[in-house]
Amino acid sequence: MSLFWRIFGLNAVVLGFATALLLWAPVTVSVPILLTEAVVLVVGMSVMLVANGALLRWGLAPLERLTRVMTTVDLLRPGQRLPVAGSGGGEVPELIRTFNAMLERLEHERATSTARVLTAQEAERRRIAQELHDEVGQSMTAILLVLGRAADDAEQPLRDELHQAQEITRESLDEVRRLVRRLRPGVLDDLGLISALSSLTHDFATHTGLRVVRRFDPDLPALDPETELVLYRVAQEGLTNTARHADAARVEVSLAPAGGAVTLTIADDGRGIEAACEGAGIRGMRERVLLIGAALDITSAPGAGTRIRLTAPVPRKQH
Repeated sequence: MSLFWRIFGLNAVVLGFATALLLWAPVTVSVPILLTEAVVLVVGMSVMLVANGALLRWGLAPLERLTRVMTTVDLLRPGQRLPVAGSGGGEVPELIRTFNAMLERLEHERATSTARVLTAQEAERRRIAQELHDEVGQSMTAILLVLGRAADDAEQPLRDELHQAQEITRESLDEVRRLVRRLRPGVLDDLGLISALSSLTHDFATHTGLRVVRRFDPDLPALDPETELVLYRVAQEGLTNTARHADAARVEVSLAPAGGAVTLTIADDGRGIEAACEGAGIRGMRERVLLIGAALDITSAPGAGTRIRLTAPVPRKQH
Protein backbone atom coordinates (compact mmCIF):
# COMPACT_ATOMS: atom_id res chain seq x y z
CA MET A 1 0.00 0.00 0.00
CA SER A 2 1.35 3.41 -0.93
CA LEU A 3 1.75 6.14 1.66
CA PHE A 4 -1.21 8.05 0.19
CA TRP A 5 -3.56 5.11 0.46
CA ARG A 6 -2.26 4.22 3.89
CA ILE A 7 -3.06 7.69 5.27
CA PHE A 8 -6.36 7.76 3.37
CA GLY A 9 -7.31 4.36 4.78
CA LEU A 10 -6.47 5.34 8.36
CA ASN A 11 -8.61 8.44 8.12
CA ALA A 12 -11.40 6.46 6.45
CA VAL A 13 -11.38 3.97 9.32
CA VAL A 14 -11.73 6.75 11.88
CA LEU A 15 -14.47 8.58 9.95
CA GLY A 16 -16.32 5.35 9.20
CA PHE A 17 -16.27 4.32 12.84
CA ALA A 18 -17.55 7.76 13.86
CA THR A 19 -20.31 7.64 11.25
CA ALA A 20 -21.43 4.16 12.36
CA LEU A 21 -21.46 5.32 15.96
CA LEU A 22 -23.66 8.27 15.06
CA LEU A 23 -26.05 6.05 13.05
CA TRP A 24 -26.49 3.40 15.72
CA ALA A 25 -26.16 5.48 18.86
CA PRO A 26 -29.27 7.20 20.31
CA VAL A 27 -27.77 10.64 19.82
CA THR A 28 -29.81 13.59 18.63
CA VAL A 29 -28.95 17.21 18.00
CA SER A 30 -31.50 19.84 18.88
CA VAL A 31 -31.91 23.29 17.43
CA PRO A 32 -30.75 25.22 19.30
CA ILE A 33 -28.24 22.66 20.61
CA LEU A 34 -28.41 21.60 24.25
CA LEU A 35 -25.42 21.71 26.57
CA THR A 36 -25.33 17.94 27.05
CA GLU A 37 -25.45 17.38 23.29
CA ALA A 38 -22.58 19.83 22.78
CA VAL A 39 -20.52 18.00 25.41
CA VAL A 40 -21.17 14.67 23.67
CA LEU A 41 -20.12 16.11 20.29
CA VAL A 42 -16.95 17.68 21.69
CA VAL A 43 -15.99 14.44 23.46
CA GLY A 44 -16.67 12.48 20.27
CA MET A 45 -14.56 14.86 18.20
CA SER A 46 -11.72 14.64 20.75
CA VAL A 47 -11.80 10.83 20.63
CA MET A 48 -11.70 10.94 16.85
CA LEU A 49 -8.72 13.30 16.81
CA VAL A 50 -6.79 11.21 19.35
CA ALA A 51 -7.50 8.01 17.45
CA ASN A 52 -6.57 9.62 14.14
CA GLY A 53 -3.33 11.02 15.61
CA ALA A 54 -2.35 7.63 17.04
CA LEU A 55 -3.02 5.84 13.76
CA LEU A 56 -1.13 8.46 11.76
CA ARG A 57 1.85 8.22 14.11
CA TRP A 58 1.89 4.46 13.57
CA GLY A 59 1.58 4.88 9.83
CA LEU A 60 4.32 7.51 9.58
CA ALA A 61 6.74 5.83 12.04
CA PRO A 62 9.16 4.73 9.25
CA LEU A 63 9.51 8.33 8.11
CA GLU A 64 10.28 9.43 11.68
CA ARG A 65 13.00 6.78 11.93
CA LEU A 66 14.41 7.94 8.61
CA THR A 67 14.41 11.55 9.83
CA ARG A 68 16.32 10.61 12.99
CA VAL A 69 19.00 8.83 10.95
CA MET A 70 19.24 11.80 8.56
CA THR A 71 19.88 14.22 11.43
CA THR A 72 22.57 12.05 13.08
CA VAL A 73 24.42 10.56 10.11
CA ASP A 74 28.17 11.25 9.99
CA LEU A 75 30.21 10.16 6.98
CA LEU A 76 33.25 9.76 9.25
CA ARG A 77 31.36 7.00 11.08
CA PRO A 78 30.34 4.76 8.18
CA GLY A 79 27.85 1.94 8.31
CA GLN A 80 24.80 3.82 9.59
CA ARG A 81 21.82 2.36 7.74
CA LEU A 82 18.06 2.24 8.27
CA PRO A 83 16.51 -1.25 8.14
CA VAL A 84 13.93 -1.72 5.41
CA ALA A 85 12.16 -4.58 7.21
CA GLY A 86 9.11 -3.45 9.15
CA SER A 87 8.60 -0.35 7.05
CA GLY A 88 5.45 -1.53 5.32
CA GLY A 89 5.02 -1.24 1.59
CA GLY A 90 4.76 1.39 -1.08
CA GLU A 91 6.95 4.47 -1.18
CA VAL A 92 8.41 4.22 2.33
CA PRO A 93 10.68 1.16 1.79
CA GLU A 94 11.75 2.58 -1.57
CA LEU A 95 12.59 5.90 0.10
CA ILE A 96 14.64 4.07 2.77
CA ARG A 97 16.47 1.99 0.16
CA THR A 98 17.24 5.15 -1.82
CA PHE A 99 18.52 6.89 1.30
CA ASN A 100 20.75 3.91 2.20
CA ALA A 101 22.10 3.81 -1.36
CA MET A 102 22.81 7.54 -1.18
CA LEU A 103 24.74 7.02 2.08
CA GLU A 104 26.72 4.19 0.46
CA ARG A 105 27.61 6.40 -2.49
CA LEU A 106 28.52 9.39 -0.30
CA GLU A 107 30.72 7.27 1.96
CA HIS A 108 32.52 5.83 -1.05
CA GLU A 109 33.01 9.26 -2.60
CA ARG A 110 34.17 10.71 0.74
CA ALA A 111 36.69 7.90 1.19
CA THR A 112 37.96 8.30 -2.38
CA SER A 113 38.33 12.07 -2.15
CA THR A 114 39.94 11.82 1.30
CA ALA A 115 42.45 9.29 -0.05
CA ARG A 116 43.40 11.67 -2.86
CA VAL A 117 43.75 14.61 -0.47
CA LEU A 118 45.83 12.71 2.08
CA THR A 119 48.02 11.19 -0.63
CA ALA A 120 48.69 14.67 -2.01
CA GLN A 121 49.31 15.95 1.52
CA GLU A 122 51.88 13.24 2.22
CA ALA A 123 53.58 13.92 -1.10
CA GLU A 124 53.76 17.64 -0.28
CA ARG A 125 55.11 16.88 3.19
CA ARG A 126 57.75 14.66 1.64
CA ARG A 127 58.74 17.41 -0.81
CA ILE A 128 58.96 20.08 1.90
CA ALA A 129 60.92 17.78 4.20
CA GLN A 130 63.36 17.00 1.38
CA GLU A 131 63.86 20.69 0.61
CA LEU A 132 64.33 21.54 4.29
CA HIS A 133 66.89 18.76 4.60
CA ASP A 134 68.76 19.43 1.38
CA GLU A 135 68.56 23.21 1.11
CA VAL A 136 68.00 24.75 4.54
CA GLY A 137 69.82 22.06 6.48
CA GLN A 138 72.91 22.13 4.30
CA SER A 139 72.97 25.93 4.26
CA MET A 140 72.80 26.10 8.05
CA THR A 141 75.52 23.46 8.32
CA ALA A 142 77.73 25.61 6.06
CA ILE A 143 76.97 28.65 8.25
CA LEU A 144 78.05 26.68 11.30
CA LEU A 145 81.38 25.85 9.68
CA VAL A 146 81.95 29.46 8.63
CA LEU A 147 81.10 30.73 12.11
CA GLY A 148 83.44 28.14 13.62
CA ARG A 149 86.37 29.23 11.45
CA ALA A 150 85.62 32.90 12.07
CA ALA A 151 85.46 32.31 15.82
CA ASP A 152 88.84 30.55 15.78
CA ASP A 153 90.49 33.56 14.10
CA ALA A 154 88.64 36.27 16.02
CA GLU A 155 89.65 37.93 19.24
CA GLN A 156 87.61 38.74 22.29
CA PRO A 157 84.86 39.91 22.64
CA LEU A 158 83.97 39.08 19.01
CA ARG A 159 84.85 35.44 19.56
CA ASP A 160 82.19 35.05 22.27
CA GLU A 161 79.58 36.66 20.03
CA LEU A 162 80.49 34.34 17.19
CA HIS A 163 80.24 31.33 19.51
CA GLN A 164 76.82 32.56 20.61
CA ALA A 165 75.70 32.91 16.98
CA GLN A 166 77.08 29.44 16.33
CA GLU A 167 75.03 28.00 19.20
CA ILE A 168 71.85 29.71 18.00
CA THR A 169 72.43 28.34 14.49
CA ARG A 170 73.02 24.85 15.89
CA GLU A 171 69.73 25.01 17.85
CA SER A 172 67.92 26.22 14.74
CA LEU A 173 69.42 23.35 12.74
CA ASP A 174 68.18 20.88 15.37
CA GLU A 175 64.71 22.42 15.10
CA VAL A 176 64.78 22.09 11.31
CA ARG A 177 65.74 18.44 11.65
CA ARG A 178 62.90 17.90 14.10
CA LEU A 179 60.47 19.48 11.66
CA VAL A 180 61.79 17.22 8.91
CA ARG A 181 61.14 14.16 11.09
CA ARG A 182 57.60 15.36 11.80
CA LEU A 183 56.88 16.07 8.16
CA ARG A 184 58.26 12.80 6.87
CA PRO A 185 59.51 10.23 9.37
CA GLY A 186 62.41 8.66 7.52
CA VAL A 187 62.85 6.19 10.37
CA LEU A 188 59.43 4.76 9.49
CA ASP A 189 60.66 3.80 6.03
CA ASP A 190 64.09 2.69 7.19
CA LEU A 191 63.54 0.94 10.53
CA GLY A 192 59.81 0.27 10.78
CA LEU A 193 56.81 1.31 12.84
CA ILE A 194 58.06 0.50 16.34
CA SER A 195 61.29 2.43 15.86
CA ALA A 196 59.35 5.37 14.41
CA LEU A 197 56.92 5.42 17.36
CA SER A 198 59.81 5.12 19.81
CA SER A 199 61.51 8.12 18.20
CA LEU A 200 58.22 10.05 18.13
CA THR A 201 57.44 9.45 21.80
CA HIS A 202 61.04 10.22 22.83
CA ASP A 203 60.96 13.59 21.02
CA PHE A 204 57.50 14.28 22.47
CA ALA A 205 58.66 13.62 26.03
CA THR A 206 61.79 15.74 25.52
CA HIS A 207 59.94 18.80 24.19
CA THR A 208 56.84 18.67 26.44
CA GLY A 209 58.22 17.32 29.71
CA LEU A 210 55.35 14.83 29.98
CA ARG A 211 56.01 11.33 31.21
CA VAL A 212 55.52 8.87 28.35
CA VAL A 213 55.04 5.14 28.99
CA ARG A 214 55.69 2.94 25.94
CA ARG A 215 54.27 -0.55 25.56
CA PHE A 216 55.21 -1.84 22.12
CA ASP A 217 54.80 -5.54 21.38
CA PRO A 218 57.78 -6.64 19.24
CA ASP A 219 55.82 -9.52 17.65
CA LEU A 220 53.64 -7.46 15.35
CA PRO A 221 52.27 -8.96 12.13
CA ALA A 222 53.49 -7.59 8.83
CA LEU A 223 51.73 -4.35 7.88
CA ASP A 224 51.68 -2.53 4.58
CA PRO A 225 53.25 0.95 4.36
CA GLU A 226 49.86 2.70 4.20
CA THR A 227 48.68 1.08 7.44
CA GLU A 228 51.95 1.90 9.19
CA LEU A 229 51.70 5.53 8.07
CA VAL A 230 48.11 5.83 9.35
CA LEU A 231 49.11 4.35 12.72
CA TYR A 232 52.04 6.76 12.95
CA ARG A 233 49.99 9.83 11.99
CA VAL A 234 47.21 8.96 14.45
CA ALA A 235 49.78 8.54 17.23
CA GLN A 236 51.36 11.85 16.23
CA GLU A 237 48.04 13.70 16.24
CA GLY A 238 46.95 12.06 19.49
CA LEU A 239 50.12 13.14 21.26
CA THR A 240 49.79 16.65 19.83
CA ASN A 241 46.24 16.91 21.17
CA THR A 242 47.43 15.69 24.56
CA ALA A 243 50.13 18.35 24.71
CA ARG A 244 47.81 21.15 23.57
CA HIS A 245 44.52 20.41 25.30
CA ALA A 246 44.69 17.62 27.88
CA ASP A 247 46.68 19.34 30.65
CA ALA A 248 48.06 15.88 31.45
CA ALA A 249 51.13 14.72 33.35
CA ARG A 250 51.34 11.19 31.93
CA VAL A 251 50.49 9.56 28.63
CA GLU A 252 50.71 5.89 27.70
CA VAL A 253 51.22 4.70 24.12
CA SER A 254 50.79 1.00 23.39
CA LEU A 255 50.87 -1.07 20.22
CA ALA A 256 49.92 -4.74 20.23
CA PRO A 257 48.39 -7.41 17.99
CA ALA A 258 44.75 -8.32 18.64
CA GLY A 259 43.47 -11.28 16.65
CA GLY A 260 43.56 -10.32 13.00
CA ALA A 261 44.29 -6.68 13.76
CA VAL A 262 46.78 -4.33 15.38
CA THR A 263 45.66 -2.02 18.17
CA LEU A 264 47.20 1.37 18.90
CA THR A 265 46.16 3.00 22.18
CA ILE A 266 46.97 6.49 23.45
CA ALA A 267 45.71 7.21 26.97
CA ASP A 268 46.39 10.25 29.13
CA ASP A 269 45.44 11.35 32.64
CA GLY A 270 44.31 14.83 31.61
CA ARG A 271 41.04 16.68 31.98
CA GLY A 272 39.28 14.82 29.17
CA ILE A 273 37.10 16.13 26.38
CA GLU A 274 33.40 16.16 25.63
CA ALA A 275 32.15 13.98 22.78
CA ALA A 276 30.52 16.99 21.13
CA CYS A 277 33.79 18.96 21.13
CA GLU A 278 35.76 16.94 18.60
CA GLY A 279 38.08 19.29 16.79
CA ALA A 280 39.85 19.20 13.46
CA GLY A 281 42.57 16.92 14.81
CA ILE A 282 40.20 14.14 15.80
CA ARG A 283 38.21 14.46 12.60
CA GLY A 284 41.50 14.23 10.71
CA MET A 285 42.21 10.96 12.52
CA ARG A 286 38.80 9.61 11.56
CA GLU A 287 39.43 10.50 7.93
CA ARG A 288 42.75 8.66 7.96
CA VAL A 289 41.43 5.47 9.50
CA LEU A 290 38.76 5.23 6.79
CA LEU A 291 41.54 4.75 4.23
CA ILE A 292 42.55 1.38 5.69
CA GLY A 293 39.15 0.20 6.93
CA ALA A 294 40.15 0.67 10.56
CA ALA A 295 38.02 1.54 13.58
CA LEU A 296 38.69 4.53 15.83
CA ASP A 297 37.17 4.65 19.30
CA ILE A 298 37.62 7.71 21.53
CA THR A 299 36.43 7.52 25.12
CA SER A 300 36.70 10.47 27.46
CA ALA A 301 35.02 12.11 30.40
CA PRO A 302 35.72 15.45 32.07
CA GLY A 303 38.48 14.93 34.60
CA ALA A 304 39.01 11.26 33.66
CA GLY A 305 41.46 11.58 30.79
CA THR A 306 41.12 10.53 27.17
CA ARG A 307 41.71 7.16 25.51
CA ILE A 308 42.18 6.88 21.74
CA ARG A 309 41.99 3.33 20.43
CA LEU A 310 42.72 2.53 16.79
CA THR A 311 42.12 -1.02 15.57
CA ALA A 312 43.66 -1.59 12.15
CA PRO A 313 43.06 -4.83 10.25
CA VAL A 314 46.11 -6.80 9.19
CA PRO A 315 46.27 -6.96 5.37
CA ARG A 316 45.71 -10.43 3.98
CA LYS A 317 48.68 -12.11 2.43
CA GLN A 318 48.59 -12.28 -1.35
CA HIS A 319 49.21 -15.72 -2.81
